[in-house]
Amino acid sequence: MTNPSSSPGRRALVVRGGWEGHSPVETTERFVPFLKEHGFTVDTSESLDVYGDADRLAATDLVVQCWTMDTIAPELSRTLAAAVRAGTGFAGWHGGIIDSFRGDLDYHLLTGGQFLMHPADFVNYTVRLVPERASHPVIEGLADFAVHTEQYWVATDPDIDVLATTTFPAGEERAHPVVMPTVWTRTYGAGKVFVSAIGHKPDDFDVPEVRTLTERGLLWASR
Repeated sequence: MTNPSSSPGRRALVVRGGWEGHSPVETTERFVPFLKEHGFTVDTSESLDVYGDADRLAATDLVVQCWTMDTIAPELSRTLAAAVRAGTGFAGWHGGIIDSFRGDLDYHLLTGGQFLMHPADFVNYTVRLVPERASHPVIEGLADFAVHTEQYWVATDPDIDVLATTTFPAGEERAHPVVMPTVWTRTYGAGKVFVSAIGHKPDDFDVPEVRTLTERGLLWASR
């Protein structure tokens, strides 16, 4: 098993806020020590205004975002996207990255997907790794695993690299099961983007596979 490479001297920026139901501070704080252990200097911002500082974003190797719902000024969204196109990594999980700014189409082109709905309450489901992508450094050596949390129905861009899926069973809305992307990566210009739909609550990351693929995804996305 291999991990994405890390190198000292990199900078990470954690941007967190929005709806408090996703515990943006508590969940992101779980990963700050990990990033520091891998040589990152970590700054945090609880304001979206940081996305307006093009020079700061250009000097940042990885943006970790946990910001649910809310709106973003178009100029902030454009500056963020430009930084990623130039090489700044962008990563996050669950509603903190794919239910962030519902009305901003450019932002969703950056992430490669958008949350649409989830069944009421938490459900048990299996996260299945895509066999053809088994050698990808984010999931290498892992196996399918079970979680008990929200299951996201998402709309995704066809130009993403799907690493893991989940299946919605047949029911009142549909007569057949539907396989849904739940972990993916993508390139965006010179930058890389990592998205996991798992992570509604802090203890979701107590599942070893969820923690591992999230940590690896942060490293993979970084410049």
